[in-house]
Amino acid sequence: MTKDPERPGLAAEAVRTLARESGATEQQIRDIVLLVGFDRSSILREARLLAKDG
Repeated sequence: MTKDPERPGLAAEAVRTLARESGATEQQIRDIVLLVGFDRSSILREARLLAKDG
């Protein structure tokens, strides 16, 4: 049985903080990270747009 390669990601606390600051959900933050990478300002920009659109 092979082990799935681990995907790099943000620490759980960082995800919670970004979600709280932006109004997006934690899952939305994780999805944004997969799309734009680890740049905090880019994550927050996308998360705020997503939260604003509802």
